[in-house]
Amino acid sequence: MKSPKITFIVSILFIVSILAGLGILAFIPKASPKVVKPNIVYIMADDLGYGDVGAYGQEKIKTPNLDQMAADGLRFTSFYAGSTVCAPSRCSLMTGKHTGHSYIRGNGEIPLRPQDKILPQYLQEQGYTTGMFGKWGLGDMNTTGMPDLKGWSKFTGFLHHVEAHFQFPGIVWNFVQGNKPIRERVRTEGGQSSFANDYIEERALEFIDKNKEKPFFLYLSLTIPHAELVTTNKILSRYQDKDGNSVFAPEKPYPGLHYGGQMQPRAAYAAVVSRIDDYVGDVRAKLAELGLAENTLIFFTSDNGTHVEGGRDHDDVEFFRSSGPLRGVKRDMYEGGIRVPGIACWPSTIQPGQITDFATANWDWLPTLLELSGSPAKPTALDGTSLVSLLKKNEAPKAATNRTLYWEFHERGFSQCLRQGDWKIVRFVETGQPTKTELYNLADDLGEQNDLAPTQPAELQRMTKLLDAARTRSVHPAFVTAGY
Repeated sequence: MKSPKITFIVSILFIVSILAGLGILAFIPKASPKVVKPNIVYIMADDLGYGDVGAYGQEKIKTPNLDQMAADGLRFTSFYAGSTVCAPSRCSLMTGKHTGHSYIRGNGEIPLRPQDKILPQYLQEQGYTTGMFGKWGLGDMNTTGMPDLKGWSKFTGFLHHVEAHFQFPGIVWNFVQGNKPIRERVRTEGGQSSFANDYIEERALEFIDKNKEKPFFLYLSLTIPHAELVTTNKILSRYQDKDGNSVFAPEKPYPGLHYGGQMQPRAAYAAVVSRIDDYVGDVRAKLAELGLAENTLIFFTSDNGTHVEGGRDHDDVEFFRSSGPLRGVKRDMYEGGIRVPGIACWPSTIQPGQITDFATANWDWLPTLLELSGSPAKPTALDGTSLVSLLKKNEAPKAATNRTLYWEFHERGFSQCLRQGDWKIVRFVETGQPTKTELYNLADDLGEQNDLAPTQPAELQRMTKLLDAARTRSVHPAFVTAGY
């Protein structure tokens, strides 16, 4: 005789089979699959040139981790910084607007305003924990641009640009959001003996450890290889021989002025670039250790082109081919000032060994990450376009086929440039001097050596109209220059 329990189970199974046969179960709601949001890591070097990475042709400086990241993912050959200098480049990244529309269009300690909603604020609305480590530069203490007011759950680093100039500061800012936010200055381990970027990397790795159970956005904003080429003996030694001499001798010692002195500036530059590469390797290793690598999108880039200060000159740029095949350096409107490395890796999504020449810029990352995070936000007046199709299928966004990319710069007078397709226009305005306009075809002349303005009047006129239409007059008086 069957037990009552067995009889009950058999009856239930019989009823389920009847309902299934009648198709009735199809109308019973099913639980939606859980959407797993990707972790996001954005690593940005400070003044790293387009040609400073092995994957972009560098032969003297070793960058094995970045080269492997490029082999594992998608390498952008036409990726652009937001500006040719620091602050406006970072503002473009955070706001999704180029310097023709953004609030901060040049260097200076100008904070973001309350109405400037930026990337981490959008991501926090989607459940992300946000952490920034390194150089901020968009709001000093007691301003509307303080990190905790702009969506950062955790921040450790430098608020002011000049603070970030020095590699052994001995002290950094620490911010934590909350009902009673923490806003304090803390000593780095070892005080003056602590290399700032090592300390910052340690805090970033701790952030990953602490937030491994939920989606996070990590912004690692390094302060190298910016102009102070001062580092530890251990880091420097990889480009020295057994007697402590530079492998790039003869060197031109730099006595130091604003930035600290360096007897071997070429060796030091190479060493800190390789140290950046170490940090990239450490972050990838931490993600793999925690089982997070597959579902983490990592992007690596620079805030602008390489520099010629702090003991480094144009001969050094040429020695390392830091700008690669490009003309210009930091503060130039030529490609070497704004075109930078861009490497994306996302093992679950991006196929290895991909390359794209589609022209993109750091202001594209706000709409890209809004889409990837599932955000319903539709910010108006963005200049960026989502790169999700590029990341997932290596297909250029259809809506951006004929897009324009724009930059302006408010030092040494006023300068602008705009790219559309293969064409690029550059304009220089100086008070009391005739305006100078140049035109280049980047497909034929990547090094911008052949000015076509005198021979292509129709194209010059078309591009001039696009250049004039690309901007609105700045609302901040610091960025109203030479009548613009």
